[in-house]
Amino acid sequence: MSQDAARTPLYALHQRHGARMVPFAGYAMPVQYSAGLLKEHLHTREAAGLFDVSHMGQIRLTPRSGDVADAARALETLLPIDVLGLKPGRQRYGLLLDETGGIRDDLMVAHCGDGFLLVVNAANKAADADILRAYLSDICAVTVLARALVALQGPGAEAVLARLAPEVAGMRFMDVRTLDLAGASAIVTRSGYTGEDGFEISVPEDRAETLAEALLADPAVLPIGLGARDSLRLEAGLCLHGNDIDPGTDPVEAGLSWAIPSVRRRGGARAGGFPGAARILDALEAGPSRKRVGLRPEGPAPVRAGAPLFADASGEAVGRVTSGGFGPSLQAPVAMGYLPAALAAPGTRVFAEVRGQRLPVAVSALPFVPAVFKRA
Repeated sequence: MSQDAARTPLYALHQRHGARMVPFAGYAMPVQYSAGLLKEHLHTREAAGLFDVSHMGQIRLTPRSGDVADAARALETLLPIDVLGLKPGRQRYGLLLDETGGIRDDLMVAHCGDGFLLVVNAANKAADADILRAYLSDICAVTVLARALVALQGPGAEAVLARLAPEVAGMRFMDVRTLDLAGASAIVTRSGYTGEDGFEISVPEDRAETLAEALLADPAVLPIGLGARDSLRLEAGLCLHGNDIDPGTDPVEAGLSWAIPSVRRRGGARAGGFPGAARILDALEAGPSRKRVGLRPEGPAPVRAGAPLFADASGEAVGRVTSGGFGPSLQAPVAMGYLPAALAAPGTRVFAEVRGQRLPVAVSALPFVPAVFKRA
């Protein structure tokens, strides 16, 4: 591993817990611990898993006028979501678009009362901050925060975290609270990247290790690496930027139309006004020419990202796999990819090329494993 790889505030903790470290998005990150990927994945589905996601970017937007609505309106010029309608103490999924409607990044937007906290992907955080400063600096102070971020995920997450802060039991999916956790002022959101109930917790870097050890002291919690994080999000049908979405894909073909509310669509009170609006609004009305789909290989062999997809056992490629691997919860291989809309109906049989052979694959609805978020 490169000596130039950055280290998160939990690097020493990873080493103590037997992590195998790999380079990822410029950081030295744990891919798995001694328990192994399979056990880490299943433990998260059954109890609680702790993930270090401190490599992600945390960006604060504070309105210069003191009026949060000014920051919300400014942010809506870059994101096709309803920021103005986001209530204090709530969070929303968003998409940072380029001028063609391509997805520069996907991110979370939290209303913290006096401003917004954006959590962005690690590989894009410097570019995202540059874009935000270029377009919003007259209206907002844009601050990249030096804070750690951990995710506690799984059906046992609430009980574990409630031992440190009983208030979390009253939170629901996408709530945001500022709480004291193990002596740290923490920004806690009830969200995550596994399809399970859980929390993401932002804390000062010098308090991250104390908090993580306090959570790991609970027998319900295991440390979880990038390997299981990827298999969990794949089973949950969640996109990985750079694989399933990128500037070459738009939100409609990516199956993310749900993130664009009626108020930003044609006929809405604040229709359009975001990058690539004409293309995206047209696609919302006419439908996409291709679609992101789930894929279930008919045999035991996993189908990996990059594999071409075919309508039949001969002919030219018509699509491509963007994520793929083994789904431990299903005890079977799963994948996602893009196909022409005419081939995207669940149950359609297509073929994926694996090591020179075309193997049958069935189009499947997403997610493979239903989400179990706490909505009430």
